[in-house]
Order: sequence, then structure tokens, then C-alpha cells
Amino acid sequence: MRRGLPALGWVWKRATRAAKDDEPRRGEQWARRRFGFEHRQPTAARFLADELDIHRLPTVGYHWMPKGEQGEVPPPGTNEQRYLAGAVEMRTGRIVQRGWWRKTHGLLLDLLQALAHADPAARFTHLQVVGDNYTMHKAEAVEQWRAAHPRVELRFLPPSCPTARPIERALGAVPDKCTRTHQRNRLWSVVKDGEPPLGVNGPWHSELSEIYSTPDVTAALQALLLAEPAPEELSQLAA
Repeated sequence: MRRGLPALGWVWKRATRAAKDDEPRRGEQWARRRFGFEHRQPTAARFLADELDIHRLPTVGYHWMPKGEQGEVPPPGTNEQRYLAGAVEMRTGRIVQRGWWRKTHGLLLDLLQALAHADPAARFTHLQVVGDNYTMHKAEAVEQWRAAHPRVELRFLPPSCPTARPIERALGAVPDKCTRTHQRNRLWSVVKDGEPPLGVNGPWHSELSEIYSTPDVTAALQALLLAEPAPEELSQLAA
């Protein structure tokens, strides 16, 4: 059986987890993102944001070693965690990242403040940050900060709708390049070494994945345009 399956085109590999894609307004929300991507305004910047957990205990994975030998990764002690938040600008692929000692709304606020500082109003009149539906993204402190900074807009991806985002690809480079099978004893050194790959391996240019070209999303986009939205609504979609 094991010899016959490869001849039939089967391979031995792990399955991957997939989110349950049952959002009723999925097509409309993807259509709005597609319109904003295709009609980007030069005075507006759009970012895709996400967070990454960094552990003191190394993740053991595949790496090169002499044939006939097996490498060993000694545990550095009790596990600790730090968190890294990053946002990739869709037009240029550059990344702004911030670290935090807890995964709370403070991590997101630190990132939003860094984005506002890196892109002043003289350069961009509108900053749109697209993230997932994690609880801390909708905290009261975040809403208060947004009210005081109307130039920065926070939008959310549709729930239960998996997608390939370049920020996930960028953050995935950190464990691949730095934290996997590491032998550092101090957590601060792991965090410090995890930040450079985000800039060194970039820029992380963003392109729309194939989910934005599916028939249901295309139909939702056409219905959106046929509805003859007001000019201010079109400007908001393109921001």
C-alpha cells in the first residue's frame, strides 16, 4: 500500500487547519476590500495588522545537521512569553512593528501610535488598519484612542473567513529564521533577534489573493457599483 500510493500521486504530509467559512456577508465585505485595493487614493495608506507570540522555550523543527547525528536543543528553563505586533503597508510592503510584554489592548495602541508617528498627516490624511476580530482590538481604550485620532481608522476582517495575508507571511518568518530550535537563555535576546527579519526579508508587497476574484465577490462588487453609492461613500471605500 505504501509503495502504491506515491504512484497514484499521493504524498505523506500533515493536514492543515481551516477556518469555518460561513460568514453570511462574506461576499459583500470582500467586495469592499477589493474596491478599496483597486481604487487606492494617494493620500491614504492601508495596513494589514496581526500579532505574534514569542516564547522563551524553543519550537523544535527541521534544520540541517550531519547525517547520522541528531541535534539537541536544551530547554532554557521556565517558559515566558512576549508579543510582537506588526502592520504591513499594502502599497510599499514596509512593516512597522512594536513589542509588548502582554497581549492586551496596549499592544495594539502602541502599534497604532507608531503608525501615526511614522506617517504624519502631511504625508497621509487617512490611515486604515485592517485586523482580525480579536477581543482586544475592540477594547474600550482602543475606541477612546480612535475617537481622539480620527485620521486612523480600524477595520476588521470578516469572521470565520480564512485568507492569505502578507503580514502572516512576514510574521511567519520570525519563527522560521530566529526562534525555531534557538538556544538562547534570555527572553529579551529572543525578542531582539526576532525583529530584524521583518525588515531584512521585506518588502512584503501585498496582492489580492484568488478569493477576491471568486464569482460571489465579483457579483457583490458589481451590485455595489450598480447601487450608485454617494461620492463620499466611494471615497471612504477607496481610503
